[in-house]
Amino acid sequence: MKVNIYLNFPGKCEEALNFYEKHLGAKVVSKGTWAAMAGMGGPQDPPPGLKPEHIIHARFTLGDTVVMASDGPPERVQPMRSAYVTLSVDSNEEAERIYNALTEGGEVFMPMGETFFAHRFGQFRDKFGVNWMVIHEKPMGAR
Repeated sequence: MKVNIYLNFPGKCEEALNFYEKHLGAKVVSKGTWAAMAGMGGPQDPPPGLKPEHIIHARFTLGDTVVMASDGPPERVQPMRSAYVTLSVDSNEEAERIYNALTEGGEVFMPMGETFFAHRFGQFRDKFGVNWMVIHEKPMGAR
């Protein structure tokens, strides 16, 4: 079994993909619009609230993880609740860089700082409604 993350954006998928490419080094593997699907015999019209140029499906990688994404009708797409995409990094500097980039325009739940389990740890929701945890873990002994 393989588990993947699927993110929905309220008409801002393209913007989010570009943002994650710039700040996280994400690599877009594929993406298609509603217009492209219509040209292939798929649905002729996107759902209400979306335009033909909105993303129907995209795949990108974050590190060695495949993430999928699409646009959804703005009235149905809600910010994430009770789930987080967690980024484990190898340095305090990288944790701080990512935290600073992704919290801009977002909502901080736990400011970046040291904890008993991490040199740096922070929780937040980015401006696209995605919840993130960024962690530079401390070595933990076996219990």
